[in-house]
Amino acid sequence: MSISKLAEFGTRHVAKGIGRLATEVIESGSGSYVTMVSGRKMLDFTSGIGVANLGHCHPAVTKAAQTQAGKMVHAQVNIAFQRPYLELIQSLLPLMPHKSLDTFFFWNSGSEAVEAAVKLARHATKKQNIIVMQGSYHGRTFGTMAMTRSKTVYGENYAPLMPGVFSVPFPYCAQCSIATRCDGKYGPENCCMDPVDQLELLLKRETAPSDTAAIFIEPVLGEGGYVPAPPGYLKRVREICDKNNILLVADEVQSGFGRTGKMFAIEHYDVRPDILVVAKGIANGFPLSGIVSRKELMDTQKPGSMGGTYAGNAVSCAAGIAVAKAFQDEKILENVNARSKELSGMLQKAKADHPDMVYDVRGLGLMLAVEFVGGKGYAAKVQAKCMEKDMLILTTSIYDTLRFIPALNITQEDMARGCKIIQESIAEVAAS
Repeated sequence: MSISKLAEFGTRHVAKGIGRLATEVIESGSGSYVTMVSGRKMLDFTSGIGVANLGHCHPAVTKAAQTQAGKMVHAQVNIAFQRPYLELIQSLLPLMPHKSLDTFFFWNSGSEAVEAAVKLARHATKKQNIIVMQGSYHGRTFGTMAMTRSKTVYGENYAPLMPGVFSVPFPYCAQCSIATRCDGKYGPENCCMDPVDQLELLLKRETAPSDTAAIFIEPVLGEGGYVPAPPGYLKRVREICDKNNILLVADEVQSGFGRTGKMFAIEHYDVRPDILVVAKGIANGFPLSGIVSRKELMDTQKPGSMGGTYAGNAVSCAAGIAVAKAFQDEKILENVNARSKELSGMLQKAKADHPDMVYDVRGLGLMLAVEFVGGKGYAAKVQAKCMEKDMLILTTSIYDTLRFIPALNITQEDMARGCKIIQESIAEVAAS
């Protein structure tokens, strides 16, 4: 098929419900770049929406997958143990944010892992209700659509969805009615903690602790705008969970595996989750997800109640082992924190240079965002300018926000190039 016909074919035959940034066709990827079938090479600050954390086609990950594909591609998890599954657990145990997280179940996608966490929480507590955060994103399946509160498009016209889900405000200080009206008294470093009060009220008004199985929370809101939880907030939520026999579930599908400068974002807050949800960067592009919890919780489930045809695929697990090794061998977290200073520094300068356009800069590690003054579509305009300059970048949130998700091993040179493109694009939109 000719290059000119590929995109047209895709538009005609690929489901319309799949939104996308561009109609170009990607031919290949290497490191921080993707190359289109047209030959156009683009700097990728999307990393497959936080999946290719170690860049496209990382050599060690690719080699591990190729080797495993020659041994065993599919070893069904409900039939027998398979070596890569067990060796992946062995690789991940030392990386867990708390020593109590010692028992694993691997699945395929982030949504499936979230649903596995719901199953575990409901089964272990013998309670039904789930609390999620406003602005949260947990997936697009029927269970996770009910839990996703970042945009109505994900659940619009698909009801009825899973019952028993309640939502409470997340401490999003840039849009908090208290923080924005207190003349600087409260903010991201000194949260008013009204969301804690709202959580306690929810447990009194709508879902009693005796009916509430778990609170699901992204330590850094993803689709909701790349908003890190402020200091102290997660500790307060942990206290509420302990007091009321409610499980705390950390959804680290997007914020995990080094994205925020620590292996898991929850480590920034020194809080123990009862269940950890992982996916995306765990295998650098190979379909793999999972939940991790303490053995006594996981052992409440009867054999046969969990599983799946492709759950913990052998090739994906082999890729995951290589990812874990690369983090150590290549000092990935050191690079994340060094490059984070460069990117966040540029964004802060853009805010200082364009105060009437740039409203907020936030994030952790290489999970950063810039929120623009609302109502003028600045994010989409800057995104378009970046694409003109051969750079892929994504918007997010119901607010006017750009998010930055470069590869965690991006070089200083490529980060400098990306910063230059973003800075120029913001300046050009500001001048237009």
